[in-house]
This record gives sequence, C-alpha cells and structure tokens, in this order.
Amino acid sequence: MEHAPVAVPPLVRAKAESFGEPGLAWLAGLDDLIAEMEQQWSITVGGPITGGTSSYVAHARTADGREAVLKLALPHFWAAHEIQRLEQAAGRGYARLLAADPGRNAMLMEALGPSMGQLGWAPEQVVTTVCATLRQAWEVELPGTVPAQTGASKARDLAGLIDRAWRGLDRPCSREVVDTALRYAERRAAAYREDRCVAVHGDPHAGNAMRVRSPRAGAASGFVFVDPEAFVAEPAYDLGVVLRDWTREFLQGSTRSLVRRRCGLLAEHSGLHGDAIWEWGFLERVATGLYVLEFGAAWGREHLEVAERLV
Repeated sequence: MEHAPVAVPPLVRAKAESFGEPGLAWLAGLDDLIAEMEQQWSITVGGPITGGTSSYVAHARTADGREAVLKLALPHFWAAHEIQRLEQAAGRGYARLLAADPGRNAMLMEALGPSMGQLGWAPEQVVTTVCATLRQAWEVELPGTVPAQTGASKARDLAGLIDRAWRGLDRPCSREVVDTALRYAERRAAAYREDRCVAVHGDPHAGNAMRVRSPRAGAASGFVFVDPEAFVAEPAYDLGVVLRDWTREFLQGSTRSLVRRRCGLLAEHSGLHGDAIWEWGFLERVATGLYVLEFGAAWGREHLEVAERLV
C-alpha cells in the first residue's frame, strides 16, 4: 500500500548518518523496505513509535487483525544477535518474536503496553520490578558459542569510546571523571569470568521494560524487555545500566548519597555485589553522556554532571 514518506526520528537519523554510506543507504531505502515487509509478512504498517535510537519502529497489524510491532534495525552487527536472543527466549522475560528476517535486520513482535518508564512509579517499585524481570531474562540459555561481545570486551569498548569522545568533544567533563571511568573499565574487564556470566540484556532501562497486555507465561512480573543487545557478561552489568537512570533526580539532591542508596537497593533486590553495580553504573553513565553528545543530545551533559559529583 502507498505510504507518506517515513518520518525518521532525529536521533535515529543522526545515528544512521554516523554510519556513513551503509546508514545513508538504509535511510534512502526505508520506504521500500517497509513496503517489502508488508508484503512478506502480510501486515499493514501504521505510524512510528518514538523513543529508540537504533531502529525504525512502527505499529503494525497482521492479516487476521492482531496488533504487532515492526522493528527495522540500523545496519549494525548486533541485530542478528538480538533476533537470536528473542528466538532463544521464546517470550521468557522478553517480547515474543512473531517473525524475523535477519538479512534485513527486520523483526515483527507482539504488541505491548506502556513502558515502565511511562508509569510514574517510585524508584523502589521500578527497582523491584526491573530486578524481577531481569531474573527471568537471565534464565535464557547462553549461546552455544561465546559471542564476539563479552563483559570484558564491553568494558574495553566503553573505555575506548570515552577516551575518543572526550577528546573529540573538546573535554566536556573533567579529567578526573574520565580517569575514574577508565579505571573502572579496567577492573570490570579483569573481573570477567565466563562461568559467572549470563546472557545479559545490555540496556535494561525502564524505557525498555514493557507491560504485557494480559498475563502470560514468561512474564511473571507483568513486564518483558525489548531491544536486547545480547552479549555475555556478569549480571551486575545490567544493573549498572539501570543505575544510570534517574539523572535529574540525582541532580536535585545530595547526589552521592542518592546514587549510593539506589545502588544498595539494586544490590538488595538482585543479590549481587554493590561495588560491581557501582562501577558499571559510573562507566555507563560517562560513556552514555559522551556518546549522545556526539549526536547533539544536550541531556548528555546531565549525565556527566552526575558523574562529576560522584568523583
């Protein structure tokens, strides 16, 4: 069917353009790709769903009238791993995958309700529910072979990103923040042990935890995750990503005390060591702040301001 030209969210467009020719080709071919997926899966694609940075996501309806979600990921190496993770999970802790075309980085998934981040919950309720959802997601079997990305390589990649972006952005935070992040990266890389790892989500913030529309197996908490990055690491990595949230709240009070209490709450509800959560959280906060600044997102400076108050 005919569509108006696709309106690509600004951050998705900026990220695609940063990929150079492959990203530009993806943007130019997006209208045709949507039409092809409509034909291949007998779906009708509706309006876009905003909030992501690495994919074009839209409402869809199947031939028998069921609601669904179409996700067309940017041309990056982890899309195939995401599809594999969703297939392995079979709905346990994750959104159900209805169809996939790895060659086109295309996925059709179950329609879900609002994200946890949209519900206005108190932090304690978010922590309790995210930890319960993660425990179910962590039960998904490890891949048969260790993927290219592990907790050790993730720590090194974040360190490289921080060093490069800090210099390229003309040092938007202090040298002390960068040195602390690099020290934590070295510790987490050294702490990597394959026998202590799980198949982590990789980005389990409240915006990626979606409410299921009705109770179902595999969603005991009432929520499931979308957008897994799908690599192998210590489970504390995922909780460090969760600790990266609540930036504006942290800036409105005694920052170090607030972050320490939130880290302790995550440790309590997960049974994991608070020091590992703290280090991953700081490392992810600095890397995320610098990364989004490269794409023109001013809120990255708030992440860096929290980090300044923690050193």
